[in-house]
Amino acid sequence: MVLASTGGGAVVQAAGTDAWQGFRGRVARLVGRGDAAREQVELERLDRTLAEVEAAGDGQERERLRVAHAAAWQARFEALFEETAEPDRERIAAELESLVSEIAAAGEAAHVHNDFRNATFQGPVLGSGTQNNHYHR
Repeated sequence: MVLASTGGGAVVQAAGTDAWQGFRGRVARLVGRGDAAREQVELERLDRTLAEVEAAGDGQERERLRVAHAAAWQARFEALFEETAEPDRERIAAELESLVSEIAAAGEAAHVHNDFRNATFQGPVLGSGTQNNHYHR
């Protein structure tokens, strides 16, 4: 199921971002289906996802873990759809679509702004982007 797959990817994409806390709570409520004990189990799973992805550092190991966790969350979402009666599937699908859209929008809006006004550099400066230089006499 495409939505379950994109949901799994959204979990990994959200891990470690400013949106994580709100996102993880909503995912736990969605998958826990109103059962406080199940929600707690899902929160713990989400926390393990975050911890393992962050601990991996950069490179191939991090990417391998990201793929593995995205697949695991895809499986969780697929199980949720399979276990849910038809009338509730539409509500769950709408909520998952909303979560995916929010994380996608947050990722698109992320950018970096560096302000070097009145800065002095001792050596080379590396970066990319647009540079505007103004010289004042």
